[in-house]
Amino acid sequence: MSESPPPPPSWSITNMANSAAQYLRLPVLASSGLAVVASGLLYFKQKLVLSNSCARLVVSYIHKAHELEVDHVCSELIYPRNVPTDARTFVPKPRQFGVNNYEELQIPTPDGESLHALFLRPSKKGLAGDITVLMFHGNAGNIGHRIPIARVLLDILGCNVLMLEYRGYGLSTGVPDEAGLKIDAQTGLDYIRQRAETSNNKVIVYGQSLGGAVAINLVAENQDKGDIGGLILENTFLSIRKLIPTYVRYHLRHITHLR
Repeated sequence: MSESPPPPPSWSITNMANSAAQYLRLPVLASSGLAVVASGLLYFKQKLVLSNSCARLVVSYIHKAHELEVDHVCSELIYPRNVPTDARTFVPKPRQFGVNNYEELQIPTPDGESLHALFLRPSKKGLAGDITVLMFHGNAGNIGHRIPIARVLLDILGCNVLMLEYRGYGLSTGVPDEAGLKIDAQTGLDYIRQRAETSNNKVIVYGQSLGGAVAINLVAENQDKGDIGGLILENTFLSIRKLIPTYVRYHLRHITHLR
């Protein structure tokens, strides 16, 4: 007698969150764990008759733990700085892509972080010799993975390129978040303004994917300075809320509380 096939898996919100977290190698508090805690609370409430204030405190703790779990998963989805797996330890060098005139920098931020950066110069100045491009990359990898794009700018335009690494990415210190990335972007622009060979340059701000949001905000905050010559956006999203469903299933759209 043949056995009936097993029922299809149930793709609940919790299963989807756990699957995403396992992919990102994150510690996630499973729903079963919450169920055990909740069951225990009910048992002890019956046996010990917990006071209302104590019960509220425990329930508040569980609710906060769940919020922290979801926020952690959200953060790793938006800032997958460990993808690929060596992205936090290995940054390709410009010379691997035929760019030999460059400097490696560590730029301090006002709030105490240190940002890794690459300052690239063209082999010869072109029509855009008095321009410096400030590059912000997408949400995964590091600045070394975008050097081929920078080389196109060097070769075709003959301009300088400053590739700035976000906090928590590549060889930069810290943990990425929206407020921190805004500080990082301003730090990069201020560096160009203060560096002797670029202080009189026009600045073109280039943003790729996540970097587009960073670039837009930076330009909006510095329009009155007169040194922003342009803004380039590549594959930039309208909002996190509209972007997330293109990467995860319908059931995870509730996590898009981040802007």
